[in-house]
Amino acid sequence: MIEAVGLSKTYGSKTAVYNLSFTVRPGMVTGFLGPNGSGKSTTMRMILGLDSPTSGQVTIGGQPYRGLPNAPRRVGALLDAKAVHGGRSARHHLLSLAQLSGIPARRVDEVLGVVGLQEVAGRRSKGFSLGMGQRLGIAAALLGDPEVLLFDEPVNGLDPEGIHWVRHLMRKLASEGRTVFVSSHLMSEMALTADHLIVIGRGQLLADMSVKEFIARNSTGFAVVRTPDVAADREKLTTTLTDAGAQVQQEQDGALRVTGLELPRISDLAHDVDVRLWELSPHQASLEEAYMQLTNGAVDYRSTSDPRQGLQQPGAPVPGGWGAPQPHPQPYGYDAAPPRMPAQPVPQPNPYAQPTQPIQPAEDAR
Repeated sequence: MIEAVGLSKTYGSKTAVYNLSFTVRPGMVTGFLGPNGSGKSTTMRMILGLDSPTSGQVTIGGQPYRGLPNAPRRVGALLDAKAVHGGRSARHHLLSLAQLSGIPARRVDEVLGVVGLQEVAGRRSKGFSLGMGQRLGIAAALLGDPEVLLFDEPVNGLDPEGIHWVRHLMRKLASEGRTVFVSSHLMSEMALTADHLIVIGRGQLLADMSVKEFIARNSTGFAVVRTPDVAADREKLTTTLTDAGAQVQQEQDGALRVTGLELPRISDLAHDVDVRLWELSPHQASLEEAYMQLTNGAVDYRSTSDPRQGLQQPGAPVPGGWGAPQPHPQPYGYDAAPPRMPAQPVPQPNPYAQPTQPIQPAEDAR
């Protein structure tokens, strides 16, 4: 289990993470979402002891990462797939990690098979495609069969087959009782993979709940109503539904979007005014729609052609109010226009960034 309590991190005058508290529990896939620059990578680096918190703490199994007995063999991580010596083959890269952590050498070929790189194990990694590099990074994270796994954008560069494989791998690892923490910008994949979500914006917690609850809280379901292409019927039905307390919006294709009434009630009202329906179907918002609704006020980088530009000012309360970022001593300059580009910590590739734990008693690598 991963637990963060009051976690904060500043770089000079820049606050990357502020007063962040959450728990990542074993036995489920927990998605970690947030706009670019929201502090996700900084948070993951603090979990792995690569950055020290300015205040607060984050623990794995009740202890800081640096205090774990043989930490590289208990936690596996993929933060930067490019953090590999390009002159080494895939097998030699994994073998060096195994030797550092006391993992049997035979485990290297096992994980190469798991990620599908056994045929290119002898090739130098500098010739790998982006997707192959991701697979090698996942292999390094799995090397010691760890109980805790962190993945930052694990499907980046993968083809559809590879994305499908990663999705099922994550769910399989969680079903084995492991703690799986996955950061991604692909909402469609998070909807299919994650059981629970932690969402942050501008370094602060916006949501910590199940995927189902997240969608329900941050979106409004509606009914799609379609009638024969007769303007008079459509207008009559719109008036009737509005008088009954519904909100009705006409779509560009002629359909009506109706909120505030259940489907049986809509059907009854249409029957009462003798309007025939060609379609009456419910619509549930997607995870992407709910995510966009929640994080709209926490986006730092917005295109000038974005149709939502100006609809909500940076730092304005998040729709619904309950998840609005709270003020803190070091504001980001929410009122600045345009938003300034925040300074980011310089990535520091680390050979220990894929910590591991053996599946069986350690023995000398050979």
